[in-house]
Amino acid sequence: MRNILTFVSLLFLTQIASAERSWPHASSEPIRIIVTFTPGGAPDILARALAEHWQKDFNNQVIVENKPGAGGNIGTELVTKASPNGHTLLIGTVGTLTINPYLYKNISYDAHKDLEPITFLASTPNVLVLNKNVPADDAKSLVNLAKSQPNQMSYSSSGIGTSIHLSGELFQQLTKTKIKHIPYKGRAQAMPDLLGGRVQMSFDNLTSAMPLIKSGDLKAIGVTSIHRSPHAPDIPTLSESGVASLKNFQVTSWFSLMGPSGMRKEDINKIAAETKRILSLPEVKERLGKLGLEANPQGPEALQRLIQSDSKRWSKLINETGIKAE
Repeated sequence: MRNILTFVSLLFLTQIASAERSWPHASSEPIRIIVTFTPGGAPDILARALAEHWQKDFNNQVIVENKPGAGGNIGTELVTKASPNGHTLLIGTVGTLTINPYLYKNISYDAHKDLEPITFLASTPNVLVLNKNVPADDAKSLVNLAKSQPNQMSYSSSGIGTSIHLSGELFQQLTKTKIKHIPYKGRAQAMPDLLGGRVQMSFDNLTSAMPLIKSGDLKAIGVTSIHRSPHAPDIPTLSESGVASLKNFQVTSWFSLMGPSGMRKEDINKIAAETKRILSLPEVKERLGKLGLEANPQGPEALQRLIQSDSKRWSKLINETGIKAE
């Protein structure tokens, strides 16, 4: 009897040790993926692609929770306070990780110390689009038009501090133009005014803008990546537009997987590997590609370098332009 009890005890302890070693650690605790924006956008789509496969592969409940608000700060803060066991994860964005820390003065967490980089997920460029009635068909004619009408033209964004907003600020800084920024609460509120001509231009996500470009309702001037997008090869880049000051213009909206600070290295590597496996599946790549998302899963080291370089870039622009969150 004693031998049987000893065997059962050892088996139980072995199972506990195994659970501690391998992510996910307990099938009874769900994996939560926090998305800091409303459903339907790129962060949400990426989260649900991971959730679908993780739930099936690990027989573990995976929940996608949308926690929008304060430019993504609400959902991000929630993750920084979670247990670092790998069961609460964050879809990080260029805004929440490299813009908000310098834009918001009273932010309640340190995005660089309270979060653990796990892996880069995917990116999509922005695209400079014009109302179809604006008398400009390329970047050079747009710059000339804006210079001839300082502060008369305007561009919309989905909010202060978004990559769309900062794309416009960078464009003005490089081209020495003055174009009014009109922030909205989101893309859904901004687009009607752009289509109606109440604002003349915007730096929209390529994924979102493509249907309106194809229909002729918006004019595409250039994508903000260094290379043309394989999903829109006919649209030139701003860097090849012939405007010398835009030669190195590059802004991409990118998405990553983050966790609370203090996660074990073994868990980070396991989650990164599982994420790469899923994003490499042909059906997932095709699904994301149709939305203009270029999946490029990389490990925590590459992601950390990207966060550091973009933080340096955007903090400099924010300081120079005096942008403040409302």
